[in-house]
Amino acid sequence: MVREDRPVWADRGPWPSGGRAPGEAPRVIVIGAGIGGLSTGCYAQMSGAETRIFERHVLPGGCCTAWSRQDYVFDYCIEWLTGTGRNNDASRVWRELGALDGKTIANFEMFNTVTDETGRSVTFYNDPDRLEAHLLELSPGDARPIRAFCRDLRRFTRVNLYPFLTPPPLQSTSEKLATLRAVLPSFALFWRTAVTRMESFCERFEDPLLRRAFPFIFFQDHEVFPLLPYLFNMASAYHLNAGFPQGGSLGLARSVEERYTGLGGRIDYRSRVERILVENDRAVGVELRGGERHFADHVVSACDGVTTLEGLLGGRYTSPKIDKLFGEMMGRDDALYPGVVSVFVGVDGELDPSARHSTTYLLSDEDSAALPGVLQNSMVVQMRSRYSDGFAPPGKSVVHCTYFSDYEPWKRLRTTDRKAYWARKQKAADFVREFLERHHPGISNAIEVVDVASPTTTERYTGVRGGSILGWKSFTPADDVITGLINKDRMRLPGLDGFSMAGQWFGGGSLIRAAASGRFVTQYLCKELGLDFRAWESGGTVPWHPDRLGRLPQLETRRVR
Repeated sequence: MVREDRPVWADRGPWPSGGRAPGEAPRVIVIGAGIGGLSTGCYAQMSGAETRIFERHVLPGGCCTAWSRQDYVFDYCIEWLTGTGRNNDASRVWRELGALDGKTIANFEMFNTVTDETGRSVTFYNDPDRLEAHLLELSPGDARPIRAFCRDLRRFTRVNLYPFLTPPPLQSTSEKLATLRAVLPSFALFWRTAVTRMESFCERFEDPLLRRAFPFIFFQDHEVFPLLPYLFNMASAYHLNAGFPQGGSLGLARSVEERYTGLGGRIDYRSRVERILVENDRAVGVELRGGERHFADHVVSACDGVTTLEGLLGGRYTSPKIDKLFGEMMGRDDALYPGVVSVFVGVDGELDPSARHSTTYLLSDEDSAALPGVLQNSMVVQMRSRYSDGFAPPGKSVVHCTYFSDYEPWKRLRTTDRKAYWARKQKAADFVREFLERHHPGISNAIEVVDVASPTTTERYTGVRGGSILGWKSFTPADDVITGLINKDRMRLPGLDGFSMAGQWFGGGSLIRAAASGRFVTQYLCKELGLDFRAWESGGTVPWHPDRLGRLPQLETRRVR
């Protein structure tokens, strides 16, 4: 699948040094074409700057990506996307970025199903009435916590608060009052559900399945989460505001890429930035691998946090918040998500229509011992070809199996014993094949391809530290530090002018927060460059087609059997 309409920039050379002429648009360099970098580029272009994005990979999106095997598309990132509905600020951000232009949205009636080792299952419906009836049927003796949870879910369905448009320091009085009016009626609800940890809430259940299953509403156990994000996102899904956009993860990135280039922006792929050029404590440009230099009025890094601070800036600029985030927090399991192992399966045939689109299986001790590096004794199985057209050839299907796994063992094997590394991948593939056959008899004979991506695969192809696709955990001290970076430090480093930071490591780990970080950083940037911040919905209506994904890479030349 090749797109012929993508702009060619070969005739445009390096940006030179020297001040800009009167009336000339200020130049902004963005490092990284992930969602945060693309968002920054879009908003800066809309606001009158001339921008250029340098990306080390051949695709946009960072971790929001996909790859192919034998005409199957293995979509890597999105499980649900906040803001797929209408009439809220999250949706406005995506529509300003053109992310949903011409796309249908897949909405599911349940968030997830959790099945234990004995085959008992609980389905987390988004409709609070249906959920309550289902849970009471499973465990009448747990009526009190069931009704409490569903009562709060009903209350959250009346909340429409998505604060992703303007950072608090730049909000006008009217914006602050509007936020206050939205928060005050539900303040007690927010506070109570934010301080009640899910694990402590689960202690109220008598039924062992419910006690174990509730933390897996979001597929994996997020461990530190309170009740609030579960209720908030289930309510969003109830209002069709947490669906799956046609084209999936790379489709989202491609749409924002098209929006960016349509605004006049430029992306240089296969262009690895080696260092940020600094003169008199001011960022003035970047140097690429090979020595080519580009100069600008401002530099925004939207790539990996450690790479930015220690690699591109040589560790010369920091702050107490940065030291805490990338020193103390970087090594804490309660602040940083582990890596993920993804096992994609291409199946010749249609999947059982009665099978849930997403199921978390709680594994027995025997299964956990057989699955390499599994954390949380669980594995998520998703029927991905139901999420969007184009993920599988006609009459065929894609299954995506994932689990949390520590990065270090995978990295150590790949570095010291490549044969053992591939044997570990093969073991994961073999387990998944046998496990799927156990739950969907006959499927193993129809499997055409199996592809395994380890945490080191993620790091190699996206640059994300430790293969942590989700990054920082919300509702932790790391989240508090990021809030301080945005609101107090204004996404800057003390002592370094002409430089800002965006993306998941500096704006938060979800896609909407990464996109919002580009909006925030541009609003701060406009203050410095004397520009009026401007943004408007793209209004694109051309129907999405899978061919618009472009040519997809194959991440490994060697494959599991």
